[in-house]
Amino acid sequence: FGWKFISLMLRRKMFRWSKIFRLPSWTKLKPLLKGGAALQLRNVALNLTFLAVARVTQSLDDTGVAAAAHALAIQVFQVGGIVLLALSTVAQTVVPNELIEKVDSVTGRRHGGQVAAKNVVNRLMSWGFLLGIGLGTLQMLLLPMLQKSSPLQAVRDAAVVPSILASVYQIMNGLVFIGEGVMVGCGNFMQLSLSTVVATIGALISLNTLPKMFGLTGVWMSFGVFNSLRLAGVWLHQTKIGPLANLDMAKGKSQ
Repeated sequence: FGWKFISLMLRRKMFRWSKIFRLPSWTKLKPLLKGGAALQLRNVALNLTFLAVARVTQSLDDTGVAAAAHALAIQVFQVGGIVLLALSTVAQTVVPNELIEKVDSVTGRRHGGQVAAKNVVNRLMSWGFLLGIGLGTLQMLLLPMLQKSSPLQAVRDAAVVPSILASVYQIMNGLVFIGEGVMVGCGNFMQLSLSTVVATIGALISLNTLPKMFGLTGVWMSFGVFNSLRLAGVWLHQTKIGPLANLDMAKGKSQ
């Protein structure tokens, strides 16, 4: 099937063999390498955080109750987390498309550009906030049902507070996931990575102190520290140092 697709593209002159094996120029390759390296740094920071969470959770007790309760709380988190994470992909696609200023071929009117993209970002962030509230509420309503997924009363009891925290955090996650999608859409990969690295440092410090005082609840409080610092990075990007920051005056002039 792959060869049929290639032969079809060759017949339609959509590419040539000579260009397939040609090395790209450094000017075209440099942005790709910079963006890829920055995103790889972010992935390393995220994986380090989740590994630290797993290590601390496994070391909380010798019975496995904390680990089982943590898995139960993760199930609660994923009820809404998957939806909000999908919105991050939407932001990555919609924002760069809106940043390009276009002219309607029929009416001749211009649309798009920075101000239009800023308006789209504001709408997406509003939707993320509202969906975070809605999905967090849904998770709270589903808690009695999810609690039945374990036959052990000790596991169910240990998972109550972390599950509540997982539901409350969805409000924050709606803003964080979409805000980070906006960073990707604007091409600010390094800022996104540095924000994640700072959040990882904060999470590691929290994981070293809070679980000793609060047990499994302390682990999920560390998740709150992690996402709070990521949210701070989103706020900085959209209000201070991002390409779409401080566009209120431009918006007023356009109106």
